[in-house]
Amino acid sequence: MDYSEKWGRDVDEAVRLALDDLKVSIDEVNVTVLEEPSRGFFGIGSKLALVRVEKKPKEVEIKPESVVEVPKEEPVPEIQVKEKARIKQEKAPKEKKQKKTEKHEAITKKEAEEELQVLEDHQALTFLREMIKEMGLNVDVTGKMGKEAIYLDIQGKDSGTVIGKRGQTLDAIQYLVSLVVNKDQNKYVRVVVDAENYRAKRERTLEALAYRLANKVWKSKRSVKLEPMNPYERKVIHATLQNHPHVTTRSEGEDPYRRVIIELK
Repeated sequence: MDYSEKWGRDVDEAVRLALDDLKVSIDEVNVTVLEEPSRGFFGIGSKLALVRVEKKPKEVEIKPESVVEVPKEEPVPEIQVKEKARIKQEKAPKEKKQKKTEKHEAITKKEAEEELQVLEDHQALTFLREMIKEMGLNVDVTGKMGKEAIYLDIQGKDSGTVIGKRGQTLDAIQYLVSLVVNKDQNKYVRVVVDAENYRAKRERTLEALAYRLANKVWKSKRSVKLEPMNPYERKVIHATLQNHPHVTTRSEGEDPYRRVIIELK
């Protein structure tokens, strides 16, 4: 492996992780900072640093005696060429048919709208509105309750700020609201905070990404590492490719740097 891309709380940590991965010293590599870290607002919306650490090319002296003449390839008989073409043509319809079966149902189904009850006064709604107010954002917050979860929805011109990069701020807000709701509770209550239908859109984006990378792995015969993702996003990738005929998925690392790897079966 000639390079490594790593995330870290700061650039130094990301570089150190990449050096450990490559098993080289800082003098042997070139470092490129792909994303600068950010602390965010009280830790909400903070970003990790991303670096690319690449081994420096080694200078190799080629001596005249080391040059070997490559023998010319023997011409392939025409009958073998035709046979290979026939086999390839027979396989093509089967591969096309397999791709049509690579479907799965969404893993984040919301309860039916008629089964939800509008929230007028609830600690989840109150806490989220107070948080949004302290952040100085211009949005409206509404809520509904079902048998499986509490659903809080954010709408308004500052929704983009609430969502943050790849939904990191939205996930942090959801985590905080969940802590408040489940404090001193015997039974866990699931809380889903959404903004401008972001979660459904993000799921569709991840599904498309999973299929695209799976085809890349299948064609190149090389595994692919995705960027670090939260548990929900990793679950989307795993679920999307669980029945793929050519690739499989697994996770490695520790949160918040845990990531999905797509590889050949």
